[in-house]
Amino acid sequence: MNKYITTPIYYVNGEAHIGHAYTTFIADTMARYERLKGNDTYFLTGTDEHGQKIEESAQKNGKPIQEFADEISATFKNLWDEFEISYDKFIRTTDADHKLGVQKAFEVMYAKGDIYKDFYEGHYCVSCETFFPETQLIDGEFCPDCGRTTSIVKEESYFFKLSKYEDRLLKHYEENPDFILPRSRANEVINFVKGGLRDLSVTRTSFTWGVDMPESLNDDKHVMYVWLDALMNYVTALGYGKDDANMNYWPASTHLIGKDILRFHAIYWPAFLMSLDMPLPEHIGVHGWWTRDGEKMSKSKGNVISPKEVADAYGVENLRYFMLREVPFGQDGDFSQRAFIDRINSELSNDLGNLLNRIIGMSGKYSEFIIDSVNVEKYHSKELNSMNEALGNLDGFMKNMQTHRYLEELWKLFSIGNKAIEEYAPWAKMKEDKKDEALATVALVANILAKASIMLSPVMPKTTATIADALNFKINNDSYNELIIDKKLLKLFTIKKVPPLFPRVEEPLMVEAPIAESNPPKVEKQKELKQDNSKETDNLIEIGQFFETSLKIGTVLESEEVPKSKKLLKLQVDVGDETPRQVVAGIKEFYSAESLVGTQVCVVANLKPAKLMGMISEGMLLAAKDEDGLCLVRPEKPKKAGTPIG
Repeated sequence: MNKYITTPIYYVNGEAHIGHAYTTFIADTMARYERLKGNDTYFLTGTDEHGQKIEESAQKNGKPIQEFADEISATFKNLWDEFEISYDKFIRTTDADHKLGVQKAFEVMYAKGDIYKDFYEGHYCVSCETFFPETQLIDGEFCPDCGRTTSIVKEESYFFKLSKYEDRLLKHYEENPDFILPRSRANEVINFVKGGLRDLSVTRTSFTWGVDMPESLNDDKHVMYVWLDALMNYVTALGYGKDDANMNYWPASTHLIGKDILRFHAIYWPAFLMSLDMPLPEHIGVHGWWTRDGEKMSKSKGNVISPKEVADAYGVENLRYFMLREVPFGQDGDFSQRAFIDRINSELSNDLGNLLNRIIGMSGKYSEFIIDSVNVEKYHSKELNSMNEALGNLDGFMKNMQTHRYLEELWKLFSIGNKAIEEYAPWAKMKEDKKDEALATVALVANILAKASIMLSPVMPKTTATIADALNFKINNDSYNELIIDKKLLKLFTIKKVPPLFPRVEEPLMVEAPIAESNPPKVEKQKELKQDNSKETDNLIEIGQFFETSLKIGTVLESEEVPKSKKLLKLQVDVGDETPRQVVAGIKEFYSAESLVGTQVCVVANLKPAKLMGMISEGMLLAAKDEDGLCLVRPEKPKKAGTPIG
């Protein structure tokens, strides 16, 4: 069976950060898992290198555009190579073959009547490479996605008839409920399409850094718009437009993306494919963003995480395990060194590493390191049944990209092994002259470790290869079929001594990022007001005290429920800063998370950050509450995010 797994192609306006690594780790794990099962798997990653933003970034850096793109693209490729990411192709949108494929697709769509020429006048956000209707702008000027100023652009453009595919898209979502995973992400896409689709501008004339138009159209003043160019990478990488050499892998099994590019992949891309009469991908897997110690990452705050820095400090395989285990797929995750260290010491060192060390020690003491599974079924059928039940659950979790559940279920095997040692106490059995029973328990644990290492290998390939070598077998499709599918046990073997796999970590190995406090606003000196002393009460304040509080208009960009909390919602609020603020508010009883997205609120913006349920909150929402309930204080009319109140 063919499997095709992709990451998004990463935009070359900066080096790789922890979010890029997360996407790539998931994709690499899924590709390794499919290969382990014996499926013919093709894994694609790469870089997106065209568009006005890249052109401007190159100019700011004083470099030719191609040279700038080459340098940034190389940092991604080099990092993935250093991390031993098992991609089959690293595509670049500046590759000649990719450009040929994009031009062919344009010709096909044009000949079909799905692309036409017209004039476009609208608000354009350079940062998002996107046009927005005025009704979607904040305060009639600012981008609804990133909050930056848009500019009015009027130029000739070719348009793709996106509106033509509105009904077909809605039908596809309905008939394929797992097209977007997790399913909770599908609602925002469906609602957007139901709101009506406008035809999509797919060329530009105001910059030159893009894919040239097909020669057959004889219109060289246009270049193709970045999203048509970028999305086509998934098929040009397989030879579309040139030789179709690997098109047998299409359609893709899974496109892995971040939630910020969901609309492009779940609406534009399927519509393009429908126009090209090509099948749609099976799944679009949408993951969340990463914060650091509960705070949004930002260069200005100095808390952006370099995946190489973390891997150099803690090891890349430990990093892979932590990121895939720490957060439910689709939700935002928080990178905390303390949480990372806890997982290393508890789950990796204690549960797994120590279990291997214990059976090496016992087998050396009781049987000269020889382990025989001959009596395992006789004495441990209960444990084998529990182990096989957990192993049987793993495939469903991986298919749904629920890597945290996959690892949680897999760790049940180590619990079974550690519990068996305590319950059956091989050392006591040896004293009671019950050597067969003692050695059966040691062999049980060896088999648990063998089977678990096979299924853990997509996440931690080098670590599990070391475990397998100690247990005298190799992890591959043959051992997967024999030990997992056929449920066989290890043959007689001699176990090897290995150094501790996961040395304990006592202190953080990286410099902790400070929690950036909001800078209090500059307060103009107020004229002293004479107070009538006879009317003073303890509740009155000076006007200067009032102006020490910074109240701002904020736009809610994201909202989600806090697990295990009946009252809290976690919001990402734009208050005019470089990056959104995270605000944790106790309003869940009165507002649903979905109802707040895109609305405006009043925010106390200069509170010191506080922790609520382990999450940093960088502000407070103004609200009024009486016997009829609670309501948020809101501006009468939409205002620019960050507008001061007072």
